[in-house]
Amino acid sequence: MEYTINKLAKMAGVSTRTLRFYDEIGLLTPARISSNGYRIYGPKETDRLQQILFYRELGVPLEEIKKILSSDDFDELAALESHLSAMLARRNQLDLLIANVEKTIRAAKGEMIMSDMEKFEGFKKKLVDENEQKYGREIREKYGDEAVDRSNAKFMGMSREQYAEFEKLTAEFHETLKAAYEQGDPAGELAQKACELHKKWLCFSWGEYSREAHIGVTQMYVEDPRFTAYFDRIAPGCAPFLRDAVQIYCR
Repeated sequence: MEYTINKLAKMAGVSTRTLRFYDEIGLLTPARISSNGYRIYGPKETDRLQQILFYRELGVPLEEIKKILSSDDFDELAALESHLSAMLARRNQLDLLIANVEKTIRAAKGEMIMSDMEKFEGFKKKLVDENEQKYGREIREKYGDEAVDRSNAKFMGMSREQYAEFEKLTAEFHETLKAAYEQGDPAGELAQKACELHKKWLCFSWGEYSREAHIGVTQMYVEDPRFTAYFDRIAPGCAPFLRDAVQIYCR
């Protein structure tokens, strides 16, 4: 079945402006243009829009979606299975947070006692699950299941004070890395301070630290576009800067 841009936008719950923008950037091109100038979308384009919206719901940037869908080895069925797995994990995260809020309410009413560790369990589990969804396959291939499971267990076992320290350290690392990147010297004092903070940040979940692993993980930040996108939110282009600074730091 074919749809005009207005009908497809209404059916998908997006604006016609969004579909026009997707066309402009080459993400979703109409099947044809009618004689009166309307964009017409067929079954292939409808399915592609569904995939785009699934990836958008999971927070994947448009440029990354375009690369994925345009890849020669893109498998639609495998992608759908991946979407389902990610969404089920998100539902589990939400269920855990809901249970956490319910327990907090009961504790506030004096109906039960809630430990400090329980208060933060939902938030920590959310971080672990999100990292597993986004980067789990690559990290497990690189470091092995045992190392990743041990790292997750260490993170989940953090106390309230340790979790607060982790969040504070994350903010300090991001701020320092951004300032160092703006200076532009990976060997500079500020860049090397960012490397030290990054090392401490990693050690919150790593069982043990090694310079080789530190260098390896920053190389992965550059090679994997999802990691690169994470660091681009701190400052566009700072992933290779951090890699270069860490190589100097680890010497």
